[in-house]
Amino acid sequence: MPPERKKFILGPISPAAPGTLYQQIVDGLKREVSEGRLKPGVPLPSFRVLAEDMLVSVITVKRAYEELEREGIIYRRQGLGTFVANHGHDRSREAKLNVAQELFREAAREAAEAGLKPAEILELAHKIIKEKGKP
Repeated sequence: MPPERKKFILGPISPAAPGTLYQQIVDGLKREVSEGRLKPGVPLPSFRVLAEDMLVSVITVKRAYEELEREGIIYRRQGLGTFVANHGHDRSREAKLNVAQELFREAAREAAEAGLKPAEILELAHKIIKEKGKP
């Protein structure tokens, strides 16, 4: 009997969760790379294997991998597989930073529209960060 293969886990991927399934896979892989759990050069599962592990279609995984490859977070080598790019961490971190900045802009805009002054918005941000401990 062959040894059991270890499943590749990105966290919950669900049709009920916000975002498309492929975007959930993209976000999960970016998170794993930016937080250093997936190091440069680490091989990723094939489309088929990840699709089986995540209970999604091969097309969904292929689309996610293609987006990550366009962003320079992963790369594919014909006949060898898919790997985390050498600068994948930096690119993933940059992409997440861009999203965070946009969310902060939106939050600041909402707070300003609610009548908060800049100092009050900063105070609110500090309060929220302290509530979470580690954001």
